[in-house]
Amino acid sequence: MWQTYFTPTTLDDTLRLLAQHGKNARIIAGGTDLIIELERKIRSAQVLIDISHIPGLDQIRLEKDVFHLGPLVTHNQVVASKDIVERAYPLARACWEVGAPQIRNRGTIAGNLITASPANDTIVPLWALGASVTLRSVRGERTLPFYEFYKGVRKTAMDDDEMLIDISFPAMNEDAHGAFIKLALRRAQAISVVSTTVILEMHRDAIVKARITYGAVAPTIVRAPDVEKYLVGKSLTEEVIALAGELATHAARPIDDVRGPADYRVEMLRVTTLRALRQICDGRERADYPGHPALLWGKSNGHFPTWPEPQVLVHSEGGHESIETTVNGKRYSIRGANDKTLLRMLREDVGLIGTKEGCGEGECGACTVFLDGLSVMACMVAAPRAHGANITTIEGLSHGDALHPVQDAFVQHNAVQCGYCTPGFVMAGASLLDENPQPTNYQVQQAISGNLCRCTGYYNIVAAIHAAAEKQ
Repeated sequence: MWQTYFTPTTLDDTLRLLAQHGKNARIIAGGTDLIIELERKIRSAQVLIDISHIPGLDQIRLEKDVFHLGPLVTHNQVVASKDIVERAYPLARACWEVGAPQIRNRGTIAGNLITASPANDTIVPLWALGASVTLRSVRGERTLPFYEFYKGVRKTAMDDDEMLIDISFPAMNEDAHGAFIKLALRRAQAISVVSTTVILEMHRDAIVKARITYGAVAPTIVRAPDVEKYLVGKSLTEEVIALAGELATHAARPIDDVRGPADYRVEMLRVTTLRALRQICDGRERADYPGHPALLWGKSNGHFPTWPEPQVLVHSEGGHESIETTVNGKRYSIRGANDKTLLRMLREDVGLIGTKEGCGEGECGACTVFLDGLSVMACMVAAPRAHGANITTIEGLSHGDALHPVQDAFVQHNAVQCGYCTPGFVMAGASLLDENPQPTNYQVQQAISGNLCRCTGYYNIVAAIHAAAEKQ
């Protein structure tokens, strides 16, 4: 899929590599979009430049009422940020709706923005929040608002030698209220059919400012200026809310696709607008947001380790460079895996076949492993990313003949059926109990939302995780 894999540890080295390789290069951070795009040939890249080891790029900062997100900030880091939940709630909610915990642990907000799909969830609230992106190259730096950054479906204003280094947006003030509504074909691991963000600034009972954005209904995210103009100066009565919903049906002209016909999407513009406005009116926009979300961080702090010493590592296709990594406490020096995914390397080169491939695109969770303590999908991680990392697979959970409590509970509660999905479920359950020894039923369900059992045996799986928690 790629020929050369660079791992720089400074921003300057990254920009020099981009300038050198131009359109043949792609930045990779989480890789949850890029790996699939390369496999499906949506994008091409001879060179990948992995920025995940550069210090300081995974920080969320609130300075003078303006948020700044670094290019390595992940969806789960946003979900866990008290400042974001408090003062940019629609973004936190959108991040919580993305994929599954394993995806959110790797996927970055910057990567979601650069993919530039109109169905990408985080773009919708950020557009409503008035976000801008800062791009840097060896030629200099520029900052663009979203309406200048996005040029169409999967098209942005980024030049080939530029890197997105910052996402900034004003924090919501105490008079502002916001909601994010996602409509999809299932509750987790689904692409939006329609997504809606409503942000209202209120003075007493009157709306003084409104920003409404919609996703998955046009080539880019769209605003609803007629709805916004109508709402200003009014109170959220049922009559006002109903008319705002009707006006919303004129905000976009969506297309038919596999997720839904155009006329359905138009009706859902009305419905999601009503839901968002009613949530804000009733003060319930945060009512079902989890106080302690299941992040599958295990005992880590949710941040991957960085390398403080300046260096640029190179792994090339067919090259003799070895990937030096630790798997289940054992050191490995692996050659010939530089152009593979971590999943293939573990199975083909390390010989650990407990990690399964069910879908190859992050949908089923059968390939869940721990990367430096965080749960990730191995099929969406480039093998060179394992260099210097500590990896745990299903084989590493037990100690000799002593099973991990989750493994033992799966046996005792008949949670093992055909067995193919079992390693992924066990890894998710073990990670959850590491971070939360006594999870609620909702937290267990969220923890395994990225794992599919094709035998439909979820009841016993949930019961087994609870039993393991009680035993611990």
